[in-house]
Order: sequence, then structure tokens, then C-alpha cells
Amino acid sequence: MPRNIPDYDDYDEVYADDYFEGRGRTKPKPKKQSSDLMPGVVVRALGHHYEVETEDGERICRVRGRLLQERGKDTLVAVGDRVMVMPEGKRKGLIDFVEERTSVLSRRRPGTSQIVEDVILANPDQVLIVFSVAQPEPHLRMLDRFLVVAESNELPAIICVNKVDITGVDVAKDKFSLYANLGYPLIFASATTGDGIDDLYHLLEDKLTVVAGPSGVGKSTLINAIHPDLNLRVGELRGFEGKGRHTTRGAQLFRLPLGKDTYIADTPGIRELGLYEIDPASLGFFFVDIEPFVNECRFPNCTHTHEPGCAVHAAVQAGKISPERYDSYLRILQGEDLQEEDW
Repeated sequence: MPRNIPDYDDYDEVYADDYFEGRGRTKPKPKKQSSDLMPGVVVRALGHHYEVETEDGERICRVRGRLLQERGKDTLVAVGDRVMVMPEGKRKGLIDFVEERTSVLSRRRPGTSQIVEDVILANPDQVLIVFSVAQPEPHLRMLDRFLVVAESNELPAIICVNKVDITGVDVAKDKFSLYANLGYPLIFASATTGDGIDDLYHLLEDKLTVVAGPSGVGKSTLINAIHPDLNLRVGELRGFEGKGRHTTRGAQLFRLPLGKDTYIADTPGIRELGLYEIDPASLGFFFVDIEPFVNECRFPNCTHTHEPGCAVHAAVQAGKISPERYDSYLRILQGEDLQEEDW
């Protein structure tokens, strides 16, 4: 047996080496130094490989064997993860380390009786929910669903009301006044006139932002207005634009050159993420106007639908909770889905 064999790591590819020439043996590649590692961000999942944006461009990366052996039940690598990559050639690499996540957009993994987190997007900073004031008309029950997803994932939500050039800002403010009163930041924008673009620019800068909203509200057009050189095709944020495609769970990041860490995230099917996995007893906590009254009900397991001594129902009657928001709460609680034409 040869002596002084260099240290080897558990790479999953093996090859014959001159050291073993003529002996018919194979061994793993020599371990590289940690100084060879480079930081990156996972921008897309490709089956068992990942597209990682690094300082010298994008690389298609595998996951190091040691990490695979150590993986638990939860998601090992997700889009948005900050990772350390060992370069392999010019455009390939090996994910050597995954940094601890600061936040997630996740759901319960389907097809299992155990509660296992399925991370759709790692490290999002905020959710930008885009609706138009007209063409199409805003469906505010849908907006409530987006806000529940954001609240349940503990992500700050910003509401962007687009196409204000059609109706004027005053009409837009009137239609969305409820959400301003609830404390959500509102941006009134128009890709045509440039209104609100500077505000969006500053809100997105150096953040990973999940972009959500129904079809036809102008999400890609707004992003192009913020940075025309990106030249997103209209509808390129495909997960939010197409109807009937909500079973797709893959996420993808697009870099916006507004700062070192500025990305927008395309996450198909956001309306389903976490929404139908929310415990009905917890739903009230994800309505910012209902949450203050939840613990004041007579019964701790109050559904806020029919029980005597319900503080939420009393708050609705007193005008402290709007009937429209309470209606959204009831519809989600009852599992009522929106009609296809509403999407």
C-alpha cells in the first residue's frame, strides 16, 4: 500500500491516478483548500443540480457528498440559499456549505404524514404584491390571500397599485384605503408615466423580493421601468402571470443591478404556499386587524364564526374590523377557492 497518500474528501466521482497506476485502484479527488471556495447564491434548481450565481458568473453545481449524508428531512438546498462553492472547471462547481437561513417562504411538504418543511425560497426579505387599479379591476379578496401568505411566513408585505395613469391617483388611493389604514406600505405607480418608480427602486435595492400578483397587472413592465437594461419579456415572471399553473413549485431569482444583493423572485403558485397548511385555529393571527382580538374571545378555540363571547365578531359589529376583511377570513377558513376567472 502506498504511503504518504494526500488527504481525500468524499467526492462522489472517483478516478484512476498515477499514484495508483498499474494497481487497478481508484480514489477520490484530493481535498482542495477552503481558500478555493467562493460565495454564491442559488438562483434556480435543476433537478439534483443547482444554478449558482458566483463572483465569476453562474455555475451548475452538485451538492457535496458529505452534505447529502448529513441532510435531515427538511430542504437541504433551496433557491435563495447563500452557499460556498468549490469551482470545478469554468462553469461547474460543488456546493460545499449552505449558510444559515434568515427567513423562508415555505409550505408543508406534500405526500407525507409527518410535518416536514418544504422550503420554496430561502432568505426572502419582503413580498411585493402588485395589483392594478383598473384593467383588470382589483380583486381585494385575492389580495387578502397574498397578505395571509406573507404574514404566515413572517415576511413584510408592500402593496404596489399599478396603472394609476388610467384612473388617477385619488381613485387608486380610495380603492386601497383599507390597506393603508391597516399599516401596509402602498406605492401608487405607473410604468407609463413613471409615477412611483423611484419609490420602488429604493424599496427593492439590496433586498431579495418575492413578486406576487394576478395576471395582467404589469409586474414585468414595472420591473423593466425600474431597470430597462434587464429587458424582461412581458409575462416572464411566469409563475404569477399564467392561469391554471399553480401546481408548479419551482422558484427562480432574477438579479436587478440596483445593488450587490438585489434580486426578485419568481415563485409559481404563491397563493398555495402555506395557505392551505395553516391551522384554522391560527388563521386569525395572520390578519393584522383580527389578530388583536383573537385572545379576547371567551373560548380559546374560538373560530370567530358563531361562538358566544367572540371578540372578533364583536369588533366587526363595532366597526373595528371591516366586513370585507372578515368576509375574506371566513372564505379562507371555509376553504373556499377563488374562481379561475378571478386569477
